[in-house]
Order: sequence, then structure tokens, then C-alpha cells
Amino acid sequence: MYGIVNKAIEELVTANFGEEKWEAIRLRSGIDIDFFISSEAYDDDITFKLAIAVSEEMGMTLSAVLIAFGEWWVLKTTKEKYGGLMEAGGNDLREFLINLPLFHNRVMLIYPKLTPPEFKVSDITENSINLHYLSKREGLQDFVRGLIQGLGIMYNTPVTINLIQTRDEGSSHEIFNIIW
Repeated sequence: MYGIVNKAIEELVTANFGEEKWEAIRLRSGIDIDFFISSEAYDDDITFKLAIAVSEEMGMTLSAVLIAFGEWWVLKTTKEKYGGLMEAGGNDLREFLINLPLFHNRVMLIYPKLTPPEFKVSDITENSINLHYLSKREGLQDFVRGLIQGLGIMYNTPVTINLIQTRDEGSSHEIFNIIW
């Protein structure tokens, strides 16, 4: 993952709990990197170690950490750093989700070494959609749930998210049914 992801975890922790807590998390993770360069690619293992360290240090489940990070990613990281890109995604939650399969194509122009997930949509209605999440990375379905919740907040649209298919149960990918 790119350094921007690890920097966002650091920003989430420092904004909510302070620099000392971030330092404790960094030490607990065993990551010997003082600062992350946004445009630099880092091993995925670093990101997972940081998330696990946040979980342990804060007494939260890893699931709760990933959901909180997903919301932060939408509401702070991408909205502040890539506001124009987010605004181009759509005028409301439904439109953004329908356009999501094309979103990472635009992001890859900024981060050419990116290995993005693939999103597909199906069963589109006026107030629901099925979002298919396909990724080489495992263990991030709660991060995606947080992203969806963050998008709901961003568009001032309360959402209900049901995981209707998961790799944890032998499926090829996750499918989230999103209702607003």
C-alpha cells in the first residue's frame, strides 16, 4: 500500500488520541519507520501491523479499527486531499456507488503502482444497491464497510449495510447490500 494509507492511520490516531499514543502504537507494531512518504509504496504487512497495534493499544477489536479507519479515509483523507476527485464521483450516494467501479481508474493516474480492489454494482434500485468487492488483499471487508459508512455520512444519507456474501464463507468475493 502507498504511504498515504499509513499516514492516514497516523493522522487518525494523533487527531483523536495525541502524538504519545501514536508513538506507543508505532513501537508496539515493531515498525521502524519514523515517517511515511505518501507517494511511496510500502509492504501491506506494515499497514496490517499498524492496524493490529492500534487494536491492541486502544482495546478495540480489529474490526472496529478498520471500520473507523474506513470512515476516516473518506471523511478526512480523500475529502481533504482529493476533494475534486471525490466530488467528480457523483452528486449523491447512489450516483457515487454506481460510479465507484471507475473511481480507481482515476486514482491510478495519481498512484501508478497501485494494486486497487475492483468494485462492481448490481441490483440497483432507487434506495439500494449491491456492491461487489473483489481484492487480492484479504481481511479488509470491515475497512470497506467503514468506507461505505463514511460515504453515507459525506452525502448525509444514513445507510444500512448487510454483508450478503463473503470469502470467509467460501465465496469468491464480498457483496455488500447497501440500503439508504
